[in-house]
Amino acid sequence: MRSTFQSLETAKRGMAMQQTALQTLGHNITNANTPGFSRQRVNFQTTTAFPKPGMQAPFLPGQVGTGGEAGSVQRIRDNFLDLQFRKEVNKLGFYGAKTDALKKMEDIMNEPSEDGLSKQLNNFWKSLQDLAVNPQNSGARSVVLERGKAVTETFHYLSNSLKDVQKDLNNQISVTTKEVNSLIEQISNVNKQIADVEPHGYLPNDLYDERDRLVDQLSGLVNVKVSYVESGGMAKPEAEGRASIELLDANGSPMGLLVDGLDLNTKPNYLTVNYESRPLGEASYVTGITVGPNTIPMKDFASTGKLKGLIDSYGYVENGTPRTIKGEYPEMLQQLDQLAGSFVIAFNEAHKQGWTLDGDTGKDFFDPTKLTADSISLAIKSPTEIASAGQPTTSGGTENKGNGDNALKLAEILRGKITIYGDPATKSNPKEDTMDSFYQGMIGTMGVRAQESERLMNNSNLLAANVEDRRMQVSSVSLDEEMINMVKYQHAYNAAARNITLVDEMLDKIINGMGLVGR
Repeated sequence: MRSTFQSLETAKRGMAMQQTALQTLGHNITNANTPGFSRQRVNFQTTTAFPKPGMQAPFLPGQVGTGGEAGSVQRIRDNFLDLQFRKEVNKLGFYGAKTDALKKMEDIMNEPSEDGLSKQLNNFWKSLQDLAVNPQNSGARSVVLERGKAVTETFHYLSNSLKDVQKDLNNQISVTTKEVNSLIEQISNVNKQIADVEPHGYLPNDLYDERDRLVDQLSGLVNVKVSYVESGGMAKPEAEGRASIELLDANGSPMGLLVDGLDLNTKPNYLTVNYESRPLGEASYVTGITVGPNTIPMKDFASTGKLKGLIDSYGYVENGTPRTIKGEYPEMLQQLDQLAGSFVIAFNEAHKQGWTLDGDTGKDFFDPTKLTADSISLAIKSPTEIASAGQPTTSGGTENKGNGDNALKLAEILRGKITIYGDPATKSNPKEDTMDSFYQGMIGTMGVRAQESERLMNNSNLLAANVEDRRMQVSSVSLDEEMINMVKYQHAYNAAARNITLVDEMLDKIINGMGLVGR
């Protein structure tokens, strides 16, 4: 015999179902603007029909439904879109860091402009041309001296400004490393909270969202892979489990475990950036990355992300012996030193062949011991020390030390081919080139790299934005949709309540209205 009160229980379950749905809907609406929040839905399911199969089951034409219940509250998320987004954010972090560094370099080099090195060298060349025409003119000599000072000061400015930005990049590496380690620790803590909840049969959706938000941020800094470990116990099939985070190289091969999802008692493997040991005053470049017990040399750290972009810009040691430095800023500084040192050597060699107004020869124009861009300086102090004359000649019994033959040779240094040394101090790796050509090559390479980096950054930004739009279409809260669902659940709740009222009226008739005929 079926229960008289079965319909009441069925209607009560219906009210409870819709109430749970309305509560979840309210949670969605409240967090519509919360970063990283994924909308949630209640998975409705029917309860076991009556009667259950068995020898003692009552005879009925068929099973009668007993209503339904809220099976679980699940967040709406597409893991494939998450993976795509993190790949694009990773590239965006890498190219964004390099683009920012190269833009600053372009601002410093400031070419072409009236204040760049190319213009100062051109002014120096013009002053030497004027001196060749008027070798005994004190004004022309003073201009040459001042133009020479302007060239040295421009070299100083470029070198020192590049080094200042390089120091800022090093500070950013430190800040980014701390940010990576902070995110790793936060993910580890969220893992522990999830592991405490899932074995009891619950889905900690808000904790899942928080963990995914942290992983998204971490992906912009370093290239990582996320895998999941089941929590065990009475965990639901929808439970995501604990996350393990691995550091990857550019080919997707693991280089170290950052967060261990298997053993929650294990502390995260924090990331450390290693630097070489150099004498005081010399720049110390990155040698590798340490993750837990593993140390990865920079030549093998072919990963992407903001950290790698900063290191590539700041500078790193590719080989220990011989010491080979790579990176945007050390390469530009090295080329600037090559240009300055080679210029000093070539100019001094030509200057020493000439004669001053005082009849001296063999004098250096620039200090021969200072062959770097940040140290280049003049050796002469007076305009009369400029060796503009070639071999002195005698005319009418008077020795002429004021001809401009050597001034033309000095001007040719700035336009003709000179020896560009790989290391001016040791005069190693020489090659023939003009100063203009060498400098234009430096600026051209910088410009192409900056343009290419910006192009790839814009591409990654566009792709990341497109993936994020699709992710939002799946996971974000639509207030219009929630309002429609609100009306739907409200009507269902009211209908279940009306069903209870109907059953109550039926029971009232049975209890109070039947069996009164004979009275």
